[in-house]
Amino acid sequence: MSKSRRKIDSRQSSIFDLLQRLSEPEPTTEGQLKVVDRLRGTIRSAIKNCPLSRHQIAGEMSHLAGQTITKEMIDSWTRESDEINGRPGRHIPAEYLPALCVVTESIEPLRVLGEKAGAFVFRGPEAMRAEIQRYDEKIKELQAEKKKRMIFLKEMER
Repeated sequence: MSKSRRKIDSRQSSIFDLLQRLSEPEPTTEGQLKVVDRLRGTIRSAIKNCPLSRHQIAGEMSHLAGQTITKEMIDSWTRESDEINGRPGRHIPAEYLPALCVVTESIEPLRVLGEKAGAFVFRGPEAMRAEIQRYDEKIKELQAEKKKRMIFLKEMER
């Protein structure tokens, strides 16, 4: 399963944009967390951009998930015609999402879910950068506290 790494999607909003949207008060409306259409679209896009066929994707997902996943199952997760024809739409089970993301090398389906929950989904290096940034912020905070105490100490010694 050798594939070339994908480029970052330039259409993806930045973390700053997402935080700005999340900080704006949003009126609570029925169905505001419904993500099925966006999720279906990102799954469809991930599969389309993957060099593997749907049969190969199903085989790799089966191997990773430890359960049989068929091309027909993938087709049912991505088609809209079920709802149009009056049949209940099928959704990808949450336990299969990590396998889909690994096989297609796209974390966009997880980002869609995370965004609605107010969370961020990062790949390994991005997550490590975020963790390093948290440490830098903690160091600055501790240095500021140390500086306050140094000033207080000087005042006490006078």
